[in-house]
Amino acid sequence: MARAAFCRSISALALALLAPASAGAAMSEEEMFFKGVSEVNDGELTFLSAAPADPIHHHQNQITLTRDSLAGGWARLEQCHHHLDPVPDMQIVYSRDRIRDITILRSENIGRAWVHENTVQLDQVARNALICISAETRALTAEGDNGFTLSNGPYMRRFLDGYYPMRVSMRVLWDMPELRFVDISPTPRSGLSFTETANEISYEALFEGELRTRIRFSIVPR
Repeated sequence: MARAAFCRSISALALALLAPASAGAAMSEEEMFFKGVSEVNDGELTFLSAAPADPIHHHQNQITLTRDSLAGGWARLEQCHHHLDPVPDMQIVYSRDRIRDITILRSENIGRAWVHENTVQLDQVARNALICISAETRALTAEGDNGFTLSNGPYMRRFLDGYYPMRVSMRVLWDMPELRFVDISPTPRSGLSFTETANEISYEALFEGELRTRIRFSIVPR
């Protein structure tokens, strides 16, 4: 029997792991079973210039940085998972030492959703399912010389030994004039777009494989 799909999103923000809790569930994309071996991505990061015709898993994040974030690393996280694959049960698992105060804000086309310790448990996930949560996440790492790094990933959508298209959106907000964006890696390209204003940065990524990103900031004395 084929194993259930594996969709993973681990990050320094929340170290979120999204995966079916049991094997043997039916996949929402039957072509995964029949895709030629030569066509399957084996983990190498490949950015996509266009999205597939059918909706794909969309992992959406908003991080709000405050002065307390600079002091202790904790920030406010709002996170949504759109277009989850239909499976009998699924869980989102966060690193115990990087998450607190998880609250479910919204769920659609999910029979039951609840928080258990550092996880969000989902039962009877149907097509076009959506789950949104809020939490406090230890997001920033001080780098010395008034620098900070926000590291995300690896984001991935995996089935058996192959990786399939995924969309990740990240929005970072702050209200501190002295905090300045420095750079982001990977650098923007087709499939990875980036926007910046005085107090907000965001990126959109469409890819297969494993994506890791790093956003660097610095404090500029006023």
